[in-house]
Amino acid sequence: MAEPRAIVIAAPSSGAGKTLVTLGLLRAFLRAGICVSSAKAGPDYIDPRFHEAASRRACFNLDGWAMRRALVPDIAAQCAEDSELMLIEGVMGLFDGAAGGGGSTADLAVTLDLPVVLVVDAKSQGQSAAALVKGFAEFRDDCQVAGVIFNRVASPVHADILSGAMEPLGIPVLGAIGEDRDIVVPSRHLGLVQASEHTALETFLDRAGRLLGEGVDLTVLRELAKPLASTRIQTPYLPPLGQRIAVARDEAFGFSYPHLLQAWQSAGAEVTTFSPLADEAPAGDADAIYLPGGYPELHAGRLAANARFLDGLRHAAARGALVYGECGGYMTLGDHLIDADGERHAMAGLLPLGTSFEKRGLKLGYRKLSHASSLPWPSHLRGHEFHYSTLAWQGEADPLFEAEDSKGTGLGKIGLQRGNVMGSYAHIIDMEEAL
Repeated sequence: MAEPRAIVIAAPSSGAGKTLVTLGLLRAFLRAGICVSSAKAGPDYIDPRFHEAASRRACFNLDGWAMRRALVPDIAAQCAEDSELMLIEGVMGLFDGAAGGGGSTADLAVTLDLPVVLVVDAKSQGQSAAALVKGFAEFRDDCQVAGVIFNRVASPVHADILSGAMEPLGIPVLGAIGEDRDIVVPSRHLGLVQASEHTALETFLDRAGRLLGEGVDLTVLRELAKPLASTRIQTPYLPPLGQRIAVARDEAFGFSYPHLLQAWQSAGAEVTTFSPLADEAPAGDADAIYLPGGYPELHAGRLAANARFLDGLRHAAARGALVYGECGGYMTLGDHLIDADGERHAMAGLLPLGTSFEKRGLKLGYRKLSHASSLPWPSHLRGHEFHYSTLAWQGEADPLFEAEDSKGTGLGKIGLQRGNVMGSYAHIIDMEEAL
């Protein structure tokens, strides 16, 4: 197979429709017989699972702030392997990144030397849309806006106005997409509803595929894409948590990064999964238990009643296995979880904390983390935090991390460790870049 080609799908701002456009393009190319793959910029967990359903291939995150620079092209090459075309969905607006700089979609495009297709919400705009595109195209000399897809176009006349305004810029209009209220991607308090929860998912994706297949010139888009270096650099990843790792995976614990799980397997670790919602316990011979983030608050009553799952965690901790939780997993390791209605649910009781969704407070942002714990990882890490739950109670235990935000402002100590049980609200993505 020829070297894969790749292109970045970006937008001037969040809410312009780039996720829907990306999903529709993935399904349209798949229906056209093109072997298409995808990646998602930034730390988002949910969009990649929709990508996988649309393309029927694994989707990886590419994060220019939280990942070491050499890791980004390595993961991109892994993601594009054996595909003809890779679409990389951006995050927020094209030039939006971490507070303090870095991590934007534009930075990612420059790192990978790829062109950008800009998805522009044209509702209530005519010729002014061209001025917006011109500004984005000229904002950075090193970032190439190679084409535009107009979204929420009202009529053929509206499409003609937009195309006419774009002619002097020399930037091709790849398509004009009308609004279809039947294929709006649903959302909840932390973003999209998970792909596994979406009813009639295949119908949704097929409809999006038809909309984009009819409204976008797929041939020209493929021609604009550039070859992506396909050679793996073999950059070292975060080492495995253990030799036999049991990972919680279901609708309550769905936020784990494929690049880490696959790297652990490549390093020789045995990775098994179990479902807390199905009242499954982690494998009895696992020397590490990983509870990733997710939505345990939506299933708190069910989890509290699942004795086999909770006892399995307690037994693993008692026999000395490393038990590690992130965000929702951290909350589950605590004493109790208070849901949005104020009802208190008993959790595993392995860490002295209680969390609450009744009293909400947004915590959002990238994190620099340092630790001196028994985690088998380097002492300096990068990750992100995104949750609405608050600490309702915290007892005595050692802190797990010393945290800073992306600007280097100290946030104090976060997370807890009690012996071989530990966790925090932070989602770990990679180790810190070596100086």
